Amino acid sequence: MTASLAATPLSDIDYQTKTRALLDRVEATIDGWLDADVVDIDTHRTGGLMELSLPGGSKIVLNTQPPLQEVWLAARGGGFHFRYVDGRWLEREGREFHALLSEHVSAQAGQALQFTSA
Repeated sequence: MTASLAATPLSDIDYQTKTRALLDRVEATIDGWLDADVVDIDTHRTGGLMELSLPGGSKIVLNTQPPLQEVWLAARGGGFHFRYVDGRWLEREGREFHALLSEHVSAQAGQALQFTSA
């Protein structure tokens, strides 16, 4: 385990803008998969909370944490806290949000799926 990475300071508005864009991107990717009949993942979003319902009944929860300026990912394989560091959402060991989300969604959906930051 490496030392915690220093988060880039954000104003409340910057944090909200960045987390909204992050969740919008996840939702758009899943909508694209639904349209292309790649995988059936349902999303339910309320504010900064997004629940992904995957084939087989498992769930992944993404949640913004404004007081901490973090994004949390909860999956069968574990829970992760991400901070905004130099333009990317990273967890304490330096792993990137989209890579970990891809890994856990793929595992729970039973097929390789890739989220990207752009």
